[in-house]
Amino acid sequence: MSATLAPYAADESRSRGRRYDELPSMYRGEYQRDRDRITHSTAFRRLVYKTQVFVNHEGDLYRTRLTHSLEVSQVGRTVAVALQLNEALTEAICLAHDLGHTPFGHAGQEILNACMQDYGGFEHNLQSLRVVDELEEKYADFVGLNLMFETREGILKHCSARNARQLGDVGRRFLERKQPSLEGQLSNIADAIAYNNHDVDDGLRAGLLSIEQLCTQPVFETPFSEVRALYPDLEDRRLIYETIRRMIGNVVGDLIEETRRRLKAAAPASIEDVREAGKPLVSMSDAMYDQHVSLKRFLHQHLYNHEKKLAMTRKVQAVIKDLFFAYMEDENRMPPQFAAAASNAEGAARARVVADYIAGMTDRYAITEHESVAG
Repeated sequence: MSATLAPYAADESRSRGRRYDELPSMYRGEYQRDRDRITHSTAFRRLVYKTQVFVNHEGDLYRTRLTHSLEVSQVGRTVAVALQLNEALTEAICLAHDLGHTPFGHAGQEILNACMQDYGGFEHNLQSLRVVDELEEKYADFVGLNLMFETREGILKHCSARNARQLGDVGRRFLERKQPSLEGQLSNIADAIAYNNHDVDDGLRAGLLSIEQLCTQPVFETPFSEVRALYPDLEDRRLIYETIRRMIGNVVGDLIEETRRRLKAAAPASIEDVREAGKPLVSMSDAMYDQHVSLKRFLHQHLYNHEKKLAMTRKVQAVIKDLFFAYMEDENRMPPQFAAAASNAEGAARARVVADYIAGMTDRYAITEHESVAG
């Protein structure tokens, strides 16, 4: 594997390893092993019934956290191969990045964070690390999934100094102001590319966005005009798909070329040089980044803050809030393992058990539990 990698890519032969020592796999690399552990985790399977933008019961064809994670992985792997980075590590990080996300998408995270304000808050990025480090229960010799350091580092995209001090090795870079691996940087941008472009597709499908609105955005209008000129009789569904695939192709191509330019200028000779670079080296060009940010703002205004979306947001946030306070009042409403953990804890520790349980729910399970609590 290392012979095909750039010198600044993550190489498992020089990894910082796992938290608990294990014998190496006979047939897989260590980052491949991480990827497989992630895809076999309970948290990963739950993503199929967790909201990306539209709540699970709103339609069968909208993206879920699972399909989003697969799309992030596809973007990440494409770029990793082009840049001679570690494809298996990139894939593992991409597939794991949302394992800690609440039901009901960002609306769920916002209200759970509000409920947890007096107990340390809630952030899905930290929760994803908590899932792989502590909450998954599969192996006889250790808690969690015992992932490689570089996989865990990539999952933890951002972190406050207060939280970083509690996380040991994986939090140290935030205190020392160092960068993650290129694979970690890439996974972060692949996430942004995937949700920006595919939320356009879901927004159009839902009728909350129109082509006329989107043509105000250069990142959409340019490929849309190309497709319409080439295929004037193409029906709307394929016209939209062809436009979005070209949007993704344009931004991915720009990301590869700009990152190559930055790597050439910085000339890192190792992953440690990447960590000491002072700023991310995986990046879009300034012009493409401006278009990307413009589309992100457009989606916030016209999709995420659409009145129909806000009405659903209010409903699902009431579900999370009711569940949180019901469980804080009576831990026996939770399953036995969570009830036992909460009964032996007070204050922030008790609230964290409740947050762990709620964050692990799927949309439909949260709705069912809310009906039970409300009844």
